[in-house]
Amino acid sequence: MTTNDDRWTLGEHELTGRLLVGTANFPTRQTLLDALDAAGAELVTVSVKKVGVDVEIDSLYDVLTARGYKLMPNTAGCYTVRDAERVADASAEALGTKLIKLEVIADEDTLLPDTDRLVAACDALVKKGFDVLPYTNDDPVVAQKLEDVGCAAVMPLGAPIGSGLGIANPLNIRLIVERARVPVILDAGVGTASDLARALELGCDAVLLSSAISRADDPVRMAGALRHAAIAGREAYRAGRMPMRRFEQRYSWLEDRARRERE
Repeated sequence: MTTNDDRWTLGEHELTGRLLVGTANFPTRQTLLDALDAAGAELVTVSVKKVGVDVEIDSLYDVLTARGYKLMPNTAGCYTVRDAERVADASAEALGTKLIKLEVIADEDTLLPDTDRLVAACDALVKKGFDVLPYTNDDPVVAQKLEDVGCAAVMPLGAPIGSGLGIANPLNIRLIVERARVPVILDAGVGTASDLARALELGCDAVLLSSAISRADDPVRMAGALRHAAIAGREAYRAGRMPMRRFEQRYSWLEDRARRERE
């Protein structure tokens, strides 16, 4: 099944798929490459700060781009505005892209974002011409602030990074989606295929994940499952689910068709 009729734009890229994949913490490079293929990934995230720009990572960049993947650097591991700006500048120079996934972390244990510094860093990078995708909490007010400073998308967490807990607060995610005028990408917390499908059913434009694949017993098989979940979740959202009721009500498709015609 293809989704060529459902393209969307993220910064400088036009995308078809709704599953974005991180490249960290895979047991081997071949496992990573096989998983990206199984996931049907188009856009992948890479970290400059954690690995440095050296011969080995340059080789990974070359391998990924040669296979047709679009690269989105991130500022993983940054705790200050200045550090995030420095890594973003280095990433743009190394990879030739103004697309940046911005992380400004507040807590080493939970890896939750420092929202005050995050907004400040977004403002600074937007003014430099970056297409900023900020990793943030699931607060609709913060999401609105990030959009107001000019971010290309907002990336609320479903649950803490690496937790695999799924979407802890679906009501807030839905509210962020309803208010946003930019793409909403769920980032962090996804542990399995049903979590991914749920995010897209709530109206998120895409999901970014890594640990759900890299920490699975069979990463490549999980990547394939997530690919199908992305298709199913997006198609379910586009189809429109039935109303939720406390109990069954008498239903006639003829009556429903007549009602729709009257409306």
